[in-house]
Amino acid sequence: MLRPFLLVVTALLVVGYAYVAARLGTGPWSRGALALPFLLVWVVPVVYWTRNGTQTETRFDRTMHQASYLSMAWISFLFVGTLARDATLLATSMLHLGALHDAIIHDGMPLVLAGSILAMAVGAATALRGPRIREVTVCFPDLHPDLDGFRIVQISDLHVGRTIGHPYVERVAACAKALAPDLVAFTGDMVDAPVARIATDLAPLADLAATSPTFFVLGNHDCYAGAHAWIAQFRRMGVHVLLNEHDAVRKGSATIVVGGVVDPAYRDAAPEISLDGTPHADFRLLLAHNPKLAPLGARAGFDLQLSGHTHAGQFFPWTIAVRLVHAPHVAGLSREERMWVYVSAGTGTWGPPVRFGTTPEITRITLVRAAPSTDTRAMQ
Repeated sequence: MLRPFLLVVTALLVVGYAYVAARLGTGPWSRGALALPFLLVWVVPVVYWTRNGTQTETRFDRTMHQASYLSMAWISFLFVGTLARDATLLATSMLHLGALHDAIIHDGMPLVLAGSILAMAVGAATALRGPRIREVTVCFPDLHPDLDGFRIVQISDLHVGRTIGHPYVERVAACAKALAPDLVAFTGDMVDAPVARIATDLAPLADLAATSPTFFVLGNHDCYAGAHAWIAQFRRMGVHVLLNEHDAVRKGSATIVVGGVVDPAYRDAAPEISLDGTPHADFRLLLAHNPKLAPLGARAGFDLQLSGHTHAGQFFPWTIAVRLVHAPHVAGLSREERMWVYVSAGTGTWGPPVRFGTTPEITRITLVRAAPSTDTRAMQ
């Protein structure tokens, strides 16, 4: 399974390098310098992803990953900048704008290089700053009075591992706890490494489970990191793990049914959710890592689905690509038939610790009872 992926990655990197080197390289030295980030991106999947995941990582290994991930972001910005430069050259040539055409030929390359470095620096600073608190209000005309103002805090796509560790998780847990949640939802991709390697990094999240009902559903990366071990670890932390099943939370005289569906990457079961056999519910909440599972939730009769997975693209140009793949549920609030869907932009980062055009978030979703005559559109 990994070999075809490595072949595709290698081919894309070779083609990408050939294009960028041909357009920006001015000699052997510059072309050699441009080759280095492409080589760094190639090394990680070829050398590290084929190793035993339980091997101890050295400081050198972590440095290589950081260099590779940052190179991945820089190559993305560089490639788009080079395409933009060439498109502008073509347009100025067709429109016979000779002076502008000559200026772009002369100054285009340094501008592309400087712009890509600046974009990466801004993106890295945004990621390092950590998640913002995003407030989302969703109105339901028939909401049980005891659920009016009910607060759900969502943490998604934290990706604890090589680039996100204990200090970041501690910050996230403290911020989430300060939001006084009635319920906490971990909507998948919380980890990117085996339990033995990062269990202590994730430990601060246990504080949330100690003070609020906390639920977790698997994301694809949780499965890659060892689903069974992580299921057991989250349960030891006091977190309710939902594997195509549901649980109930009481608030006053109201009951919320919380359903959780496994990710398609989970090998032991296919995603499946039903409200059959659930107790009487005043509100039905579905946790599903992948927003593409929204039709499943809508058909089952849920009122609100919380998802992640997309990172809102994380950084340009993937912010555009993700819209093509995941529309209409890309980021933020949307509808699937009668069900609301909220897709988090993610609390952490995967791969490059870079955010450009998006911001990591901890989301507080507040349920509000709206009068029948009130505009019931959700507010973000």
